Parts: sequence; structure tokens; C-alpha cells
Amino acid sequence: MERLDIEKKLKKELDKERYRHTLGVMYTAASLAMAYGVSMEQAMYAGLLHDCAKCIPNHEKLKLCKKHKIPVSKMEESNPFLLHAKLGAYLAQENYGVKDKEVLHAIQVHTTGEPGMGILDKIIYIADYIEPNREKAPDLNEVRRLAFQDLDQAMVKILSDTLDYLKKGGGDLDPLTLKTYHYFTNQ
Repeated sequence: MERLDIEKKLKKELDKERYRHTLGVMYTAASLAMAYGVSMEQAMYAGLLHDCAKCIPNHEKLKLCKKHKIPVSKMEESNPFLLHAKLGAYLAQENYGVKDKEVLHAIQVHTTGEPGMGILDKIIYIADYIEPNREKAPDLNEVRRLAFQDLDQAMVKILSDTLDYLKKGGGDLDPLTLKTYHYFTNQ
């Protein structure tokens, strides 16, 4: 499916704020791709589709994952909003015709991250955090600057800030996020 067709379909499926965020991630990912010599096309598709499952109700996310044999961890079962990444990768392939494994993987890991992330994975993870419509994250200007200087340093800063937020009562900590942090900090 062509990118413009996907944009039109997503505009109908996502709420207004999520669609605006999605376009912000797509263009931010494209900018990072240009800066790091990665395929802009891959970055734009992954950015556009990263939240394609976000507006599906949580109970429905669980049902769809079980139906399509997408593994669900205990953490995801108790926090089904996390499933939008895995389910999004599945839907990107099945409903939007994406076959590119790197694009699908970047969508799959954009929420928790994972050890050994590739450049496209990091670009989508970071673009999701720094896109222009985001305003609430701590040290956002610093993270935005870092994103265009060193992807790994930007990952460490985002992961560190995420862990701090979760420790202060912002939600449950997915063990994969902690593993990702340890991977990037070599701890």
C-alpha cells in the first residue's frame, strides 16, 4: 500500500491527536534517517505505522493478540496498552501490506526497546519521544539535541528518564525496558 493511502486510512482509524502525533513521528523519523544515512522511506513507513494499533481498546488488543498467536507477557497482560507495538507490527504487515522486516521490527520495539536495537529501531523509538507535538517529557530540548548527535546517548537519556518516571509511580516497569537500559549503559 502506498504511503499516502496509509495516511488516509489512518486518519479515519486514529483519533485526531494520535494522527497528529503519528505524522510528527513520521517526519521526525525521516529527519533522523537523513542525518544518519538510513532509508528515509523505511523511517517514514515505520513512523507512520508505529501506533496503528494504539486506538484499539485494550481488551480488544488482548483478544487480537491471542487470536493471531502474538506472544503476550505477564506484564503486557496486566498492561495491555503495551501490546500496541507488537499488534501494530502485525497489522502493518496484514492490513497495510508492509513486508520490510526492519520496518516491522522498528514498530514492534518502539515502546519498550530491546537490547541490540538497529539504527532504524532507535530512530523510531527516539522519534516517538521527541516529535514536535510532544511537550511533557523532562529535558526534551536536550534529548532533541542529542538525537541528532548520537542515537545511543539519546537512547540512554530517554530510557533513564522513563525509568525515573516509572519509579516515581508513573506506571509498571516492563522488564524489557530495564534490559534495554542496561544494554545501552553496558551495566
